[in-house]
Amino acid sequence: MKKRHALSTRIWHWINAGALIVLFMSGLNISNAHRYLYWGDYGFDPADAWTRVVRFPGWATLPQHYDLAAARDWHSLAAWIFASGLLIIWIAMLINGHFRRDIATERKDWSIAALTSEIAAHLQAKFERHSSKYNSLQKITYGIVYGIFLPMMVFTGLAISPGFEPAAPWMVDLLGGRQSARSLHFIFAWALFAFFAVHIVMVIVSRPLRQIKDMITGGKDEDPSHG
Repeated sequence: MKKRHALSTRIWHWINAGALIVLFMSGLNISNAHRYLYWGDYGFDPADAWTRVVRFPGWATLPQHYDLAAARDWHSLAAWIFASGLLIIWIAMLINGHFRRDIATERKDWSIAALTSEIAAHLQAKFERHSSKYNSLQKITYGIVYGIFLPMMVFTGLAISPGFEPAAPWMVDLLGGRQSARSLHFIFAWALFAFFAVHIVMVIVSRPLRQIKDMITGGKDEDPSHG
């Protein structure tokens, strides 16, 4: 029996979820060290900031008290797991056909009719599945997450890492400067948080026990064309 979710996808899903939680919570602690964001190469004066970030409470940070050194240690550890996992899952998706079969979009997926139909179905909590393939909205969303949000977290994270700029100044320049990379890192982190929140809601309202079980055991692929 062909599985709905490949073993590589399941392992990556849970490891990546854990890494993202550690990254986000430790990142909030790091953010508390300087709550201003800038564009360009430099930024120290709050008057030059494009926005001021709120101070995050201890219960939302890692560790749960302000400790910049410890937060950076947690962040660096989880970042290596996150970046390595992203590289591995992309290789796996290209080899096992998951990207080509389930995520790569066609012109029809971007049509207004297809998107409005899927949005309307989601708003009405209609999640009936007639195949194991993702619908148009899911393909586009997962494509953006896999292809933009996750890689940009890695690239912007490297660009703001101490000592990285001398090794690859072109990456920092490409992102508009170290402070621009920091601002983008913050923006993409919250974009991922928004995706994560919506993802959890969708699981809860559409047969959550089966969804979780399938992501643990693999489930059953109901589309005969995948066989």
